[in-house]
Amino acid sequence: MTPLIDVMLVLLVIFMVTAPFMVSAVRVALPQAQAQLAPRPLAPLVVHIDKTGQVFIQDLPMDAMQLRAALTQAAGAAPDTEIQLRADTAVPYGRVAEFMALAQAAGLGRIGFVTEAAPPRLP
Repeated sequence: MTPLIDVMLVLLVIFMVTAPFMVSAVRVALPQAQAQLAPRPLAPLVVHIDKTGQVFIQDLPMDAMQLRAALTQAAGAAPDTEIQLRADTAVPYGRVAEFMALAQAAGLGRIGFVTEAAPPRLP
């Protein structure tokens, strides 16, 4: 019984070592094609909402009309533009939800919430 187990273990090791080489042994001649390069990802649209509820896009203060126009323009240029939302902790959730709804209505659905790392807690 012991010699049979030894033979099985040796075969198992042989298969484990040779299996990766079997997959890469296939030779394929890939066709060549002319294609355009993939577009570079756009820089994210950085939006700040301070503790008073004032909205800033790329550090420029925006009122409601300017905000709607800027979001619509960004969506028209590239609908897959990501918004990085940096909202102060004192901003009411309703104000953040209003901004999210405005961005969605403009055609921008990719919104990322930017936070800071919490300090490590001592045990």
